[in-house]
Amino acid sequence: MRRKILVTGGAGFIGSAVIRHLIENTDWQVVNLDKLTYAGNLNSLSEVSNSERYCFEQVDICDYAAVKEVLEKHQPDSIMHLAAESHVDRSIDGPGEFIQTNIVGTYNLLQTALEYWRALPNDGKKFFRFHHVSTDEVYGDLDKAGYFTEETSYAPSSPYSASKASSDHLVRSWGRTYGFPVVVTNCSNNYGPFHFPEKLIPLMILNALEGKSLPVYGDGKQVRDWLYVEDHARALVKVVAEGELGETYNIGGNNEKQNIEVVKTLCKILNEKVEVKPNGISDFNELITYVKDRPGHDLRYAIDASKIKNDLGWEPEETFESGIAKTVDWYLSNKDWCDQVQDGSYQRERLGDGN
Repeated sequence: MRRKILVTGGAGFIGSAVIRHLIENTDWQVVNLDKLTYAGNLNSLSEVSNSERYCFEQVDICDYAAVKEVLEKHQPDSIMHLAAESHVDRSIDGPGEFIQTNIVGTYNLLQTALEYWRALPNDGKKFFRFHHVSTDEVYGDLDKAGYFTEETSYAPSSPYSASKASSDHLVRSWGRTYGFPVVVTNCSNNYGPFHFPEKLIPLMILNALEGKSLPVYGDGKQVRDWLYVEDHARALVKVVAEGELGETYNIGGNNEKQNIEVVKTLCKILNEKVEVKPNGISDFNELITYVKDRPGHDLRYAIDASKIKNDLGWEPEETFESGIAKTVDWYLSNKDWCDQVQDGSYQRERLGDGN
């Protein structure tokens, strides 16, 4: 039986990577449900959008009737829930949207999916699963030692991570209370092609190419575990297909880097690839500027991904060095995409300074 999956937030960064992977490397049918907010862009799916196994529904997960209609129309056997507001700085400036989408939207989707699942025949009930995709930021931060595991207690620091922690708890409670077949994943920082330029790596690349400053928060020594988005997409499909119901899987790239290391690596690659540099500079490192730190900025994230490796046989294929080189090459070759996704409402300005 060919599987059919509904992916919420499928026009976003990670969601579009999942859909491209599903269409290019499996025989699954894919329904993309996306509201198309500022960070969602169907151009990220242009290479697969003509597939007979792909269709798109422009729907807000907070719209109960519309979500119900999509489920009844397409009859998916799995839901992968990626739709979320995801930028920490934006959550500091405007937490309300994060509460609405990430908490209320997840609740609405759970209720609709629960009713849909209950109406399925017994075979359909046994096969169905709801996969909730979350972040390692729900765990708070680490000192210089240790790793997040699936048993790490939650201690979110920002409105964004608090909203994702809440949605994680809602999903697990629907599993415990109603017997709803759920699985949860928490991932480290993603990077790669089609990443909206408010996030660190694409922001630095595009600013550098235009000769703009490269703003580094605080001393730049905050540590993140970097995961290439296509590796993450493979992991997510592995989990929704083979993961054990009721379980949580942490997904990490095994690539701990300080933010300042990431920025200097990007400058090094760009120095090698860009012969004529902007604004008369001779070295992209000249653009690095240290700015006031983000309020509540977590010091370090690091994931222990041994469970998904041992249980499901997944591990990342890309090192940070290979992944970051591919990422820079993609942005250098796809400036049109970058221009298209910046609709004028976001000009790569500083957000979330707490004032």
